[in-house]
Amino acid sequence: MSKMISLGEKFPSFNKKAVISIEKGKEFSDVTSEDHIKENTWMVMFWYPKDFTFVCPTEIAEFNKHYADFRDRDTMLLGASTDSEYVHLAWRKDHEDLRDLKFPLVADTSKSLAESLGILTDEEKVAYRVTYIVDPDGIIRWLSANDLDVGRNVNEILRVLDALQTDELCPCNWEKGQPTLHAA
Repeated sequence: MSKMISLGEKFPSFNKKAVISIEKGKEFSDVTSEDHIKENTWMVMFWYPKDFTFVCPTEIAEFNKHYADFRDRDTMLLGASTDSEYVHLAWRKDHEDLRDLKFPLVADTSKSLAESLGILTDEEKVAYRVTYIVDPDGIIRWLSANDLDVGRNVNEILRVLDALQTDELCPCNWEKGQPTLHAA
């Protein structure tokens, strides 16, 4: 595994195919690293290991339940794995919880983006469960990495996004609406 890209670094440029719908003729679209920058929004990109697995759909469905929460925070939400757009489409059609996703599933079939991020496993060459919060300038402001067998907490990602968007000092366990800290 190459070194994982870290905080404060520019998110790598990409232009990938993504599944945006299961409606015939409207399934696929290109997604780029510039899309959220042009819209002056934040980006949350979460990576998962493989389609047609057990933990992954629980996470994807949970992100979908919170889609409006991300949009309310001016944040573009993207799911991604190294499976192809055709596998993503087949999985969405097959899995009841994934049919009505409101955000794209990015296909990194070449594994070039996952490799640039340094998130490929050594054995299977699939992505770890890594989540990035990227600001409107394309800078990584937060990342979290989980082992393959452990799902992430979408509420924690929203909490951190809220904190980052205050552009203030936020104490431990801070939640939106609570006071921030002020340097003396």
